[in-house]
Amino acid sequence: MARLTVPQAGSARALLFLDLIAYSEGTSAIEASDDGYNVLYGGGLFTGYRDHPRLRLTFPINGKPVTSTAAGRYQLLERYWNAYRHSLRLEGGFTPENQDQVALQQIRERRALEDINAGRIKEAIRKCSNIWASFPGNTYGQNPHKVEKLLARYQWMGGVMA
Repeated sequence: MARLTVPQAGSARALLFLDLIAYSEGTSAIEASDDGYNVLYGGGLFTGYRDHPRLRLTFPINGKPVTSTAAGRYQLLERYWNAYRHSLRLEGGFTPENQDQVALQQIRERRALEDINAGRIKEAIRKCSNIWASFPGNTYGQNPHKVEKLLARYQWMGGVMA
């Protein structure tokens, strides 16, 4: 589960959407992980939250090598962590709470938070698809989930859609 509280996130639906991202990215399902917060691209784990792990890892996806610095519950790239850490004035490192804050900011920037709070989850997924490669509708070529699967999971987690 996301580590922020409802007052910090703005709504329970926003927190649930963060959990949906972690499900979609596959990070929260990694055994021995800290609910995905310490997962590296490719499924390995990092230790400590002092800073983004800053590792460039390469794995084949659909027969092509893909290199990424993605890490954490929401698979945040190193370059974005650097920018958000400064713009959001985050202290304390690459902590679970800071990862949640960055993901929420990315959702806000895609103007999807209002959709989430209104239960328009399909629209929110569409708006955020250029951020998370596991969301359908992007051009990353990394085998995104079908929107129906994500909507079913959202409802299974207790989410209510409009």
